[in-house]
Amino acid sequence: MKPSYYITTPIYYVNDRPHIGHAYTSLACDVLARFKRLDGYDVMFLTGTDEHGQKVAQTAAKEGMEPQAFTDKYSQTFRDLLKPLNLSNDDFIRTTEDRHIKACEVLWNKLVEKGEIYLGKYEGWYAVRDEAYYGEDELTDGPNGKKIAPSGAECAWMEEPSYFFRLSAWGDKLLDFYDKHPDFILPTSRRNEVISFVKAGLKDLSVSRTSFDWGIPVPNDPKHVMYVWMDALTNYITGVGYPDTKSESYQKRWPADVHMVGKDILRFHTVYWPAFLMAADLEPPKRVFAHGWWTNNGQKISKSLGNTINPLDLIRTYGLDQTRYYMLRNVAFGNDGDFSRKTMIDTINGHLANGLGNLAQRSLSMISNNCNGKIPVPGALTEADQVLLDKAAALPGQVRKEFNDQAFHRALDAIWDVVNASNKYMDEQAPWILSKSDAQRMNTVLYALGETIRHVAVVAQPFMPDSMDKLLDQLAVPKEQRMIEHLSPELALKPGTDLPAPVGIFPRYVDGTEGAKVPQKKAGAKGKPFNLG
Repeated sequence: MKPSYYITTPIYYVNDRPHIGHAYTSLACDVLARFKRLDGYDVMFLTGTDEHGQKVAQTAAKEGMEPQAFTDKYSQTFRDLLKPLNLSNDDFIRTTEDRHIKACEVLWNKLVEKGEIYLGKYEGWYAVRDEAYYGEDELTDGPNGKKIAPSGAECAWMEEPSYFFRLSAWGDKLLDFYDKHPDFILPTSRRNEVISFVKAGLKDLSVSRTSFDWGIPVPNDPKHVMYVWMDALTNYITGVGYPDTKSESYQKRWPADVHMVGKDILRFHTVYWPAFLMAADLEPPKRVFAHGWWTNNGQKISKSLGNTINPLDLIRTYGLDQTRYYMLRNVAFGNDGDFSRKTMIDTINGHLANGLGNLAQRSLSMISNNCNGKIPVPGALTEADQVLLDKAAALPGQVRKEFNDQAFHRALDAIWDVVNASNKYMDEQAPWILSKSDAQRMNTVLYALGETIRHVAVVAQPFMPDSMDKLLDQLAVPKEQRMIEHLSPELALKPGTDLPAPVGIFPRYVDGTEGAKVPQKKAGAKGKPFNLG
């Protein structure tokens, strides 16, 4: 039986429009899901949309729409991003679905039964934009006496009847959990932030609202609706069959292996969520990984600055796999990253066109022109040949280690170390000279290059699935032999195998407007503006 691997994106708020931040999180999850499938795991990859809350109700009213119609419309914009990004999610969940409402009701009742929820009155600062409560010590004074949250959102003083979750009782238990599970929060810098927050003392958390009604009604008290984060976080267990904890899906998938989130929602996932779960006698997830934010040429991305980045524009301008590669190569995953057109073009041309693309085109063209278009028969291996083949053979283990830490940039570093070594090997061995003086040695060199490219293409599939599929086709690697387990000597390239005519996979990007802004809000496929910013 295949081992299970369950990975989730945060569910995206329908009040937002898909932008580069959403694409980044989703791509990271997709690459991880694809690698785990490639490595023999039975993967469950969940994404979806968060559709309740005061902000949604207010925005729907401004647009003259009922909340359900509003969420139907804007949830679809996130679905529309799946295919262009080539995401391989297994499910798409919406918090307005019946299966999710049922899961939330059962979890609520379980917490009430355990004495973890009680009725009281909420008085404090609340940011509608963040759907979050803040302590007085977290706020700063803004214009006109407004209180401003750390996120920049305006806060308002609220007083209303509310149910509370006894979060204050869970501080020591959470700290003990973090201590026993040191890899629960990554990267480490984020773990330290959370521990400091919990050590400062936790207050009971308001988990219901009465000032609006667009949410899941509290069981047995429908004047209250559930706090949007209690609702939203529950999607992760809804997606694997909760409340049926005896189901095959729940037993196999939970606890989740990784919740991938942006650093702005780390507290909800690493404090509130594990406390809710442990209070309900459910296991917390194994890991929460919080990645950084993107800027645009050093500036914070915002609508007011007009510098939002439409991920579909990047794909239309530079190519799908080029965009996927750039977003996960140029930033140490977990840190903040800066987008620049120049850096993206340099990456496409330097790493892809001149690196892997050049290696594949030179090697396959020489095989086509000098070996009758067939995999050559190698002779005795020299030390240089063996060194290269050994580097290729070690690649799956190196990449696996980095994926287990969600260090996607380091996985690509390892892959490109082999690409660069291969280009250097080719320059040193000079098979174009050998073709005139030592055909047998030329065959050996070209065979070693072909076998190394096979390894590179297999392990790079999660990052650039379409391009690597085409490259493996050009090596005549059977579709059913493209898993990591197939990178064995027994399944090495077979001499004498006919190869198709080589075709370049990564053309150079040529542009005369270096330094220009990324194109914004270009026309969609049918000529209509596609606004993702």
